[in-house]
Amino acid sequence: MDVAGLLEALREAGQTVATAESVTGGGVCARLTDAAGASDVVRGGMVVYAWDLKTSLAGVSKELIAERGTVDPDVTRLLADNARARCGADWGLGLTGVAGPGPSGAIEAGTVYVAIAGPGVREVEALRLPGDRGEVRAGAVAAALRLLWEHLRPVSR
Repeated sequence: MDVAGLLEALREAGQTVATAESVTGGGVCARLTDAAGASDVVRGGMVVYAWDLKTSLAGVSKELIAERGTVDPDVTRLLADNARARCGADWGLGLTGVAGPGPSGAIEAGTVYVAIAGPGVREVEALRLPGDRGEVRAGAVAAALRLLWEHLRPVSR
């Protein structure tokens, strides 16, 4: 993914992005801020690895987490929504999953949810990523950046 190109597309659209990440531990925000000029369009990010931070920082209800667990499409969608709202960004990205090496309860390693919230967009992708812990996390970062790029392309044309 050409991160500089992604940032330029955000800049041209006059839009910003924020993240709320669990499985990637801030990896999406780190990739976005690798490129010079990121401060023009990256509002910030929340690393909400612990379940209680998903509630206190990212605004996901305790009831939803108790009912569904933390690796869930609806939880991930709310992470994207609340990254957008709490950071004052046009786009929010949310990520949850199990990087491995083994499963987390009944959820297999490599299970990842990536969500995006933005102007007229609110969706979540379920992924089954192969590889070791590092490869799963890298794949999740790449998937989030791709999802943002896919929604930005029509805006930046």
